[in-house]
Amino acid sequence: MRQPRQKRIGRIIVAAALVVLVSAVAIHLRFTRQMVLLVSDQFNQEQLTVARIIRKLVENSLVTLEEELLKIAGGDAAPVSDPAIWQARLQPALERISAAGGTEIRIWDRVAGTAWVFSRGNPFQAPPVFGRGHVPDRLPGPGEIRVSRSPLDGSGLDLIMMTPMGSGSRYFFLFRINLAWFFSPLLKDVRSGNSGYAWIIDGQGRFLYHPYTDFIGRSAFDARKETYPDLDFVQIDRIQKDEMLQGREGTGTYISAWHRGITGRMPKLIAFCPVHISQTPGQFWSVAVVAPTHEIASAMGQIHRWLLVLQGLMLFVVAAAATALYLFEMRFSRGLERLVDSRTRALKRSEEKYRLLIESAEDFIFTLDASARLTSANSFTANFFGSDAEHLTGRSLADLLADDVARRNIKAVKQVYATERSVREEIEIRSVDPPVWLSANYMPLKNEAGELSAVLCIARDITENKKLQRHLVTTEKLAALGTLAAGVAHEINNPIGVILGFCDLQIRKQPPGSQAFEDLKVIERQGLHCKEIVENLLSFARDRDVSEESTDLVRCLDEIIQVARHSIEHKAVTVRTDIARRLPRVRGDNRQLQQVFLNLMNNAVGAMPRGGVLTIGVHLEKGSRRVVVRVSDTGCGIQEGNLDRIYEPFFTTKPEGEGTGLGLFVSYGIINNFGGSIHCESRVADGGAGGGSGTTFTVKLPQCPQEGL
Repeated sequence: MRQPRQKRIGRIIVAAALVVLVSAVAIHLRFTRQMVLLVSDQFNQEQLTVARIIRKLVENSLVTLEEELLKIAGGDAAPVSDPAIWQARLQPALERISAAGGTEIRIWDRVAGTAWVFSRGNPFQAPPVFGRGHVPDRLPGPGEIRVSRSPLDGSGLDLIMMTPMGSGSRYFFLFRINLAWFFSPLLKDVRSGNSGYAWIIDGQGRFLYHPYTDFIGRSAFDARKETYPDLDFVQIDRIQKDEMLQGREGTGTYISAWHRGITGRMPKLIAFCPVHISQTPGQFWSVAVVAPTHEIASAMGQIHRWLLVLQGLMLFVVAAAATALYLFEMRFSRGLERLVDSRTRALKRSEEKYRLLIESAEDFIFTLDASARLTSANSFTANFFGSDAEHLTGRSLADLLADDVARRNIKAVKQVYATERSVREEIEIRSVDPPVWLSANYMPLKNEAGELSAVLCIARDITENKKLQRHLVTTEKLAALGTLAAGVAHEINNPIGVILGFCDLQIRKQPPGSQAFEDLKVIERQGLHCKEIVENLLSFARDRDVSEESTDLVRCLDEIIQVARHSIEHKAVTVRTDIARRLPRVRGDNRQLQQVFLNLMNNAVGAMPRGGVLTIGVHLEKGSRRVVVRVSDTGCGIQEGNLDRIYEPFFTTKPEGEGTGLGLFVSYGIINNFGGSIHCESRVADGGAGGGSGTTFTVKLPQCPQEGL
């Protein structure tokens, strides 16, 4: 009885062990499949984040090139009469765009049908860079940029940006961008996992960038089939045709035949998103980040093999099947937990890494819901508004911006929700002094279901660009005023000479001390005053006689400060200097530069009727060949509405009879004649002069060529 009972128990134990074993195997296989799917999906989401970052890098680089093209095309239209002058003028722009793959700048004469080519070599004439000489059906208008489709007419992977010169339509500026140089610094170091990489196709499905260089410039559909004719590419062809070439964003899997030099059939994970390159005509590329699935499967397969070993051992210890199974399952569970925990930490570190990229960016990055309320914001945005991301969340744009600015931007957000397309808008933040200008790009964010879930805004500070635009407008205005002033001065110079001549004759006929004598003297003084004004106007408009080609700026300032110090300090104004020594000589005439600095010091003293501090600083600007002079005061400041007019002739804020309004007008002409620049920054405190108000004039002069550092 005992032996059959033991047999029954043994059979029960064996059966129970087998049931447990089979159940464990089934559970394990199902759990492993689910885990592989989960990890694969998380890995693909990480790849999608990488693709979005690449998209932003590419779009930002294209925006930078467009801004550079618009900047150099902002002047008046003019033919290339002297190529050497144009080469020198365009050289700084060539240097800047070369970092983004720019190879040349062309000026195309649409009427003549030819173009001047400017690159690192000598300029030359050539046909315009259009496919087989075919001019586009629609040319861009003023302030508009047109981007060609690439590659262009089989001549290589080049991208052409075009915009008209000035307000005319005869001359056009063209940038030629080598896409290989453009993409290489952005994509060559991209890694997804251990060996994943990125590639880009255009709107026709041609490879613009791929680690396998034989694919570049070829149709993605044809290149794969011609290179690996025995493999079926149905999955990747469908993803490209139905998703990527339609401008969609997403993830998926496909079968590939190549991965970083390794050939053969292999499954891969892919994440992709569109890269919008132009609105006119509407064009986009599509960037994809791919990695082989074996990077995930190898780790999961190792666990699977361990389980098979454990299950094999359990067959040899049937008597202790339940105990052994329990122990080994516990061991497996702990190992699996450690693996999941390790993978989770790795994914969190990766997510944190890309989150750090967003948090460390010095741009305003935030998301908005349909009511234009913030749902998230990076640290830079929160710090700017004096808050943190948690407290900033939930606030509306109307709470952060002025009413008119908020209305425009809320309208832009609603437009994105309505059209699901990006919208650009400018934001002026007036809560700070001086106001800050931002260029904001509102972009749709979609969830996994393809539904619009939020609007992403990336805004960049363009305050300096705005200042530069105002400065260019002022420069053009002054150039026109100089021409007008020269004409007016020449017209009235001769009549003033006649008046003074006859006045002198009449004075000689009158006895000194008589009423007629005194009246004629008044006429003479006023006539001489008019003559002085005319001479100042002429000195601005004409080329000045320069007695010196270069000037020791330190000695020049020391002399004029020594002359003016007594009269300045007599008016309760303290003079402070911070002048660097052993500075290079600058281009300029000593006498004319002293005239400029004396005028700036007199203006500063005039702005401090109750006394104050006049600070004069001189230093060499880092990264350039210019010497900078700053003249600052603690006076009443200049109203913002007058800042754009201070260089106009006869404009003055002084009481009548205390100024001609030509000091800064003439000073601007002197500095500009020597190739320098003059810039004014001013602040007016609430309640009038003092208490945080003041003005700073910054003069930058180029050092002499022979004084290179």
